[in-house]
Amino acid sequence: MSSSWFEQLESQLEQQLEAFLGSHPGQQDLLEREEQQERQRRLRLRRLQIQAQAEQLRQTLLQVAGQITQWQQRVQRARSAGALELASRAEAHQGQLMGQGRDHWQQLGELGKEFARVEQELQELEQRQQAQPKPKPKPKPSGEGDLEQAWAHFESRQELEELRRRSSPRSP
Repeated sequence: MSSSWFEQLESQLEQQLEAFLGSHPGQQDLLEREEQQERQRRLRLRRLQIQAQAEQLRQTLLQVAGQITQWQQRVQRARSAGALELASRAEAHQGQLMGQGRDHWQQLGELGKEFARVEQELQELEQRQQAQPKPKPKPKPSGEGDLEQAWAHFESRQELEELRRRSSPRSP
């Protein structure tokens, strides 16, 4: 029951937003530009997160590689000394480290794919942004007309903000 109530509310808010945007030309473009800018901001943030994760994985890989080299030397020393059972255990541990290294390498590859996807999306957004006509500054009339225009702009921004507040989901 609450689902249908929520759907009705969402539909009504969507209709109000459409009516508002229809009666205020230019607000749709402004809204789309703001949404595009927010999307770019989120993508740039994700790109930074991926880069940080990748750097952490690279450091971990270097540590694991160092441990593998160390255990290779231990295996050789144990074999040379005739401690075959110890060499076997050291070799098993070295194998576990190599498995960890492969896992980290695979994770790094997945991050690389995600980074490429994020970069592609950012490029597409930037190309769309460049292709869009730039909003032309409107000449400011003097006197009372200027005040009327400023007031109309203020009211339309207030209505848009109110619609956004009403349409944003509230946590209980």
